[in-house]
Amino acid sequence: MSEAETETDSEAEPGTAETGEHATKRTGQEHECRRCGRKQGLVGKYDINLCRQCFREVARSMGFHKYR
Repeated sequence: MSEAETETDSEAEPGTAETGEHATKRTGQEHECRRCGRKQGLVGKYDINLCRQCFREVARSMGFHKYR
């Protein structure tokens, strides 16, 4: 390989593991509960964005009904 080919290969993909940017990429849940800030167990359907514990507490006041 010539030097020109080597330079274009490394410049073609910015953010690779060589530059270290790949390791700092954010992973995981982006949304959080509106009430308590928890990031796991979210009810995100219809943009509710409440964790399951908070949803159980306020579901009736939001108009949801429990069947059985």
